Parts: sequence; C-alpha cells; structure tokens
Amino acid sequence: MTANKPFFTAIIPTYNRWPVVKDAIDSILKQTFDDFELIIVDDGSTDETAQRLKGMHCNLRLIIQKNAGVSASRNAGIRKANGKWIAFLDSDDIWLPKKLESQNSYILSNPDTMILHCDEIWQRNGTRVNPKMRHRKAGSGAESRDSAFCRSLEMCLISPSTVVIKKDVFNKVGLFDEELPVCEDYDLWLRIMVHFAIHYLDQKLGVKKNSENPSHAASQLSASIKCQDIFRVDSLEKLTNNPSLPEDWVNMVLNEIVRKTEILTKGCIKRGRAKEAKEWRDKAIFALATLKGKR
Repeated sequence: MTANKPFFTAIIPTYNRWPVVKDAIDSILKQTFDDFELIIVDDGSTDETAQRLKGMHCNLRLIIQKNAGVSASRNAGIRKANGKWIAFLDSDDIWLPKKLESQNSYILSNPDTMILHCDEIWQRNGTRVNPKMRHRKAGSGAESRDSAFCRSLEMCLISPSTVVIKKDVFNKVGLFDEELPVCEDYDLWLRIMVHFAIHYLDQKLGVKKNSENPSHAASQLSASIKCQDIFRVDSLEKLTNNPSLPEDWVNMVLNEIVRKTEILTKGCIKRGRAKEAKEWRDKAIFALATLKGKR
C-alpha cells in the first residue's frame, strides 16, 4: 500500500461466518495488486469471529458493531474507508488473485469509469454451476444504458463481490438503504445507474459460493426471505420519486411495478391472503393509472 491514500478499500461484512470469512480474507491478501487497505466489519457476531480476527496479525482494520445487518456493515466500512475506490467481498465468497489488478488496469485505461463489475464463477456446495442466460451481467460494451437498466429492473445483475465503485459515487447517490433486509444491492445499483454508466469487465475474477450447509445458509438473508420482490417493489416505488430519473425510465419502472405486484397479488390469492392481495392489487392499479396519465 502506498503512503498516500490507497487505490482500493476492500470491505468484508461478516456475521457468524468463521472460518468461512478467513478464506475471503486470504483471497484478498493473495492479490497481485497490493495498493489497497482491508476493512472487516464484524456485525455483532456471537461466534469466535472477532477473537480470531484480532489474532490474525495481518494488515486489516477491524470494526466491531452491534448487529445491524449487511447494509449497515457495508456503510460503516465505506465511512471509514481511505481508498479512492471501494471494493466489496461477501464473507462466503473469494476473489481470484488478479481481481484487483485487472480492475485497476481497466480503470486506468477507461478514466470515465465510476463503477465497474466483472464476471465470476458460481459454485453450489463446491460444485461449479452455470448461470442461466437471464442472469447475464449488465454493463457497458454489449448493450446500451437503456437496455442494462431495463434488464436490471427484473433482478439484481451485479454481484457485490465483483464490483468496485469510486468513493465519490456515494456522495451523489447515497449509501446502502439500511431499511431493506434484502435487495439492498439491487436498490443501490439502480440508483447508481440513474447517474452513471455501469462498466463491465468480461473476466471471471471471483468465486460466488452458494452453500446449502444450514450453518451458512441461516445467515444469508437473501436465502431465508423467499419473496424478495416485496422489497424490490419498495425500491422501485422510491425510485419513481427520483427527480433525475429520465421519463422513459420512469415508464420502465412503473411497468415493472405492475408486473411484480400482479405476480404478488396472484400469490396472495392462491394462499388465501385476501387483504395482502388487495394491497398489491392497489399498487398495480396506481402504477397503471400513473402510466396512463403520462400518455
């Protein structure tokens, strides 16, 4: 790391993930690019995580806080970061050795970049799996900003463990929404897309692990909350109030709200939850009325 501000700050949020988080830390310490600082945010772990981290004697800064969720953990790391660029790594994922080196080279060759993500290898219980076409990454080069935004409304197409973000971006769009228990990354990427082009490096530079081990899955909120579209709708409704959102993008968002709320309505009817079904139907009707009013 240079004597001045490091190029990257790597942030790992963790909660009851020892010894998995050690693999994540080791993958950062093995990077071929060394101009970075490492911040671990222990989100109130009740296992041996904090004690083990204190005893690692490696070049890391440890933040210990009361349990407040992954968004609060990442935000705590961002606030303490000295780096020009922020890089996230989930505690059950790993980076391949040239991850930061490759992204640094891309940024230096493309100085207009404000956010950059890359491809990754997917594993399930240690076995490699192939993502479906609908999961293909969004970003520059292969498609327009309109297309990338439209596809990103359906689902999250950027993995936190692959992304690096210029720290100045957070001054423009804000931090992770700590009110969202899941889909907080989906919410942030859409807010960033309103202002900045998403750059994409078509290289597999990390490994996204998806373990069905109960001791790991229990701490994965995204795995424990089945209907994530509930929170995506919350995010989309907020997005429609963004004054910087282009008019045609407003229409895209409203159409996606209609699509998601109609699915949620049918699900509630099927399960006999009439009150909830009406609430989702009302949201769909409001979004449709707003769309008609714009025509």
